[in-house]
Amino acid sequence: MNEPAASRIPAGLRLPFDPLLALASIGLMVASIVSLNASTGATGDAHQTAVRQAVFFAVGSVLAIVISRVDYSRLRELKYGVYGLMFAGIGLVAVFGGVTKGQRRAIQLPFFEIQASELSKVLLIVALAAFVVDRARGLGERDTTARLVLIAMAPAIFVMASDLGTGLVYIVIMFAVLFVAGISWRHFAGLVALGAVSIALVLTAAPAMGVTVLTGEQTQRLTSFLNPSDQAGDAGYQQNQSRIAIGAGQKTGRGDRATQGPLKFLPEQRTDFPFAAIAERWGFAGAGLVLSLYALLIWRGLRILTVAKNLYGALIAGGIVAMLLFEVFINVGMNVGIMPITGIPLPLLSYGGSSVISTLLAIGLLQSIHAQGRVAAVAKGRGRAF
Repeated sequence: MNEPAASRIPAGLRLPFDPLLALASIGLMVASIVSLNASTGATGDAHQTAVRQAVFFAVGSVLAIVISRVDYSRLRELKYGVYGLMFAGIGLVAVFGGVTKGQRRAIQLPFFEIQASELSKVLLIVALAAFVVDRARGLGERDTTARLVLIAMAPAIFVMASDLGTGLVYIVIMFAVLFVAGISWRHFAGLVALGAVSIALVLTAAPAMGVTVLTGEQTQRLTSFLNPSDQAGDAGYQQNQSRIAIGAGQKTGRGDRATQGPLKFLPEQRTDFPFAAIAERWGFAGAGLVLSLYALLIWRGLRILTVAKNLYGALIAGGIVAMLLFEVFINVGMNVGIMPITGIPLPLLSYGGSSVISTLLAIGLLQSIHAQGRVAAVAKGRGRAF
């Protein structure tokens, strides 16, 4: 009887996770807790925010470790259940979710809130990748592309109704998974053109029919970066304060003399503008360290994509990397004033249980793909798979 592949791996290769991916994740979690503790300590919060964030990290890390020890390929068999669970979560929020700033985004529980749209990002990646693999032989056909786009766009449209930023993440995930799958460039061009025409029609025809597409607040948040000197509105004020905080940090930061974050000149520093708070307190050095950790995270994700043992793993890794990269780009961009305020959190740095847990679940999946890829590589005699 042949030994299992895992038992034939040399002892030096039995590390069951990617250490650099783990290092980047831990570094970002530490940065988040230190930043939250420093930014909220002067406002009378008694470090409660940092403690709650640490609890979210602990729960998410346990889930990530569990997932990393499971063969991700088994999730392919559960695609219908995963897809249905995603829609169930979105539907529950639409019906029972609490109203925040006029939108239903989360279900309020006694000690925390569940934002299903955040957790559903990972579920969409898992389910969509499975549907792509099932139709792998017909990826060159327009009918296949259309079916896959409908599968991804259905939840995206529902989420956009209450959370435009997260809905955009769903669309980015869709394009990333289709790209890794090898969809024809003509299909991509057609999708982009169709999307542009659809947006133009909605923004012009709907208001003419008396239907409100974007509220005044949403319009302000999306356009404030075009005229950052205009402080007539909350969005413009926040971006101005963010740029002031980043500029004030200079090379090494203001340390305990920081004002924008601790004194709440920057209202949404915990969720939307944690990068600005770090840049003010620790300057270019702190901001550069955070960006370096994100670069390490993305690099390891791309490397794991290349060593996945099958197409399903590569598609999942591609969707996760695109999700993380888009979120970092948009959030940091709106902190420095070159992107609109969309409410997209900064992975592992922004405060929030749903965002933290969904990101750590995604990292757990990457670790599983890494571990299974190494086992497959050793079994085929290719040696160490980094």
